[in-house]
Amino acid sequence: MALLAARTVPVVGFVGALSLTVLAFAPPLTGGSAPLTLESLPRVVYTAHRGGALEVPENSMSGLTAAFARGTAQILDFDTRMLRDGTLVVLHDPTLDRTTYSHGPAGALDRAGWRRVRLRPDGALPGLWLPEPPPTVAQVLDRFGGRSVLMLEAKDPPGLTGLARLIRARGLTRSVLVNSNSPAVAARAHRLGLLTQLWRSARQMRTDRPALWAPYVDVLDMDHAARDADLLRAVRSGVPHVWAHTVNTPRERDRVLRLGCDGVITNAPGLLALTPRGAPGGR
Repeated sequence: MALLAARTVPVVGFVGALSLTVLAFAPPLTGGSAPLTLESLPRVVYTAHRGGALEVPENSMSGLTAAFARGTAQILDFDTRMLRDGTLVVLHDPTLDRTTYSHGPAGALDRAGWRRVRLRPDGALPGLWLPEPPPTVAQVLDRFGGRSVLMLEAKDPPGLTGLARLIRARGLTRSVLVNSNSPAVAARAHRLGLLTQLWRSARQMRTDRPALWAPYVDVLDMDHAARDADLLRAVRSGVPHVWAHTVNTPRERDRVLRLGCDGVITNAPGLLALTPRGAPGGR
């Protein structure tokens, strides 16, 4: 994906104003423009984890919109859960307690109940964010599909067939990565014709044999806290892309890129985009 010239863009999605001088990416699709795909990404990729959860309300439409407008990441990440009626929604936790004004398991709701939920913005975030309805997966795909490469984590594996249906119906099979911690789920996503991403913890990486996953995994998503030897084994596994999570400081980013990772997944895409590689310090 080609970068345009640096420019100042407004941050949207909250009350108040903030501007960042960033690298602006290609404009949204118009007319018959082809969707952005994994193959169109630059050599080193930045992913806004949950939209950039240190900078915007996680897994919210306003947060994803702000991350897209800022242009500090080439990929927007969000989590998916399945409601009791099969509706696929955007939420990280199995319960509503941490990020909304509601309580209890998300899986106990149906679509009508989901419409009554309101996200509770974290008061520590920069800017003034307002309560808002949490989105469904379909709404996020319709808003950003093809305009940005997307990464979604299938938190509820039984929803994988529904996710595949939504992605295929919009012609986004080369534009949406489906992430999981389970090699079995990744293999199933591959059989469904989807781009597959497999994340692994530092503990898991000590005994992993990532070369076994090369036939069906498009992106290995490695814990940045892993040992150098474990990251190097992943980089040399034959999997096309190896990215590191969750990288929130320039020092962490510089280490994983030095070891050969070609992408970072971060809660602070603005900080990393504005801090050159090799710059001293940077919290």
